[in-house]
Amino acid sequence: MNKPWHKVIALVDMNAFFASIEQFDKPGWRGRPIAVTNGGIGTCIITSSYEARAYGIRTGMRLSDARKLCPQLIQAPSRPYRYAEVSRTIMRSLENITPDLEIFSVDEAFLDLSHCQRLYHYDPWHMGKLIKQTIFDSSGLLCSVGLSGDRSTAKWAAKQKKPNGLTVIKPEQAGSALADIAVTELCGINKGIGRFLAQYGVFRCADMKNIPISVLGQRFGNPGRRIWLMAQGQDPESVNGHVAAAKSLGHGKVIPPNTVDGSVILLYLMHMSEKVAARLRHNRLHAQLFSFAFKTSDGWIKTRSKTISTTNDGKQIFQLCKFFFQQKWQKNGVFQVHVAALDPKPANGQQDLFVSQNESRQILHRTIDRINHRYGEFTLCNAPLINRSSMPNVIAPAWKPDGHRDTLDH
Repeated sequence: MNKPWHKVIALVDMNAFFASIEQFDKPGWRGRPIAVTNGGIGTCIITSSYEARAYGIRTGMRLSDARKLCPQLIQAPSRPYRYAEVSRTIMRSLENITPDLEIFSVDEAFLDLSHCQRLYHYDPWHMGKLIKQTIFDSSGLLCSVGLSGDRSTAKWAAKQKKPNGLTVIKPEQAGSALADIAVTELCGINKGIGRFLAQYGVFRCADMKNIPISVLGQRFGNPGRRIWLMAQGQDPESVNGHVAAAKSLGHGKVIPPNTVDGSVILLYLMHMSEKVAARLRHNRLHAQLFSFAFKTSDGWIKTRSKTISTTNDGKQIFQLCKFFFQQKWQKNGVFQVHVAALDPKPANGQQDLFVSQNESRQILHRTIDRINHRYGEFTLCNAPLINRSSMPNVIAPAWKPDGHRDTLDH
């Protein structure tokens, strides 16, 4: 009989998720190289099928360059609402295995199986196969699964046998399994942290035990102490399905390369301002501090600015944005724009909302939001936004099916 583990953590990683959905929905595309782009006119590849990856095609590549490598490449315009629908179906199916579920992104989820090991005969291989079968039954898609005694090791394990893999690392073997890998391969250890660790001779996970935990604690606080443990297969972070309150809410858009028409750039900024405002209202939030940015060939031009009082009115947000743009733009080409609310807080009752907005504006917003929720985003909008970009919304890396991280419609 298998012995119970102190903790059993699984990480589900869908295989080429968006591309796999396109192939599932279009049987004629199965087994063929496809590349998902942001809409029919999109030129940048969001993701690609494994058949396309075999030709060297990768995320971020221009479609024209990809077709030089694979002339028969099929372009699949992204369908973010379909991807979100499938993701929700998969996540709901996983709740039948354990209630301890954390949706990590649109195509990843952590499961804590510690409290139901007996139900699955204390067999991690059985648990992994059950997870894979449950996902296939609910969606028709394949996934890779990693299981171990902590979440960082489980996440690394899920990457080892893609596609359609299952990797189990016993908790007592986690340290040795991670020993020879670069510390930057672990989730959460970026290049900046990697450079800091390199100063102390830490390049591989096995090197971490050669420095005191206090070195990372003094530099990064509790996250640093966690990193020290992660590298040794002892990640203390638990699976947590709670979505923390929003620290910021933002939307950005890639625009036609090297755009020099100021009216076009302002239209994109208006579009993003209204999206931020609608998302604040949907989540019953308002904000006073906002960031505005546009990207040129020289890099990002950014600023922060405050409204007189808290707001979730796109008109007020765009007024600030327009002032910033007119002050900072030097007539050079723009490639991308971004607008964000940096201090969202609950709008507790009518008095909070009416501080900066009169009642008629609030009634107007409620009416517009109800219509747009029923008939689609921007069914009712400011007249200039009729000419907004036709590029579809994208699913942000931090997307969640509910709450403020549902970024598709709001």
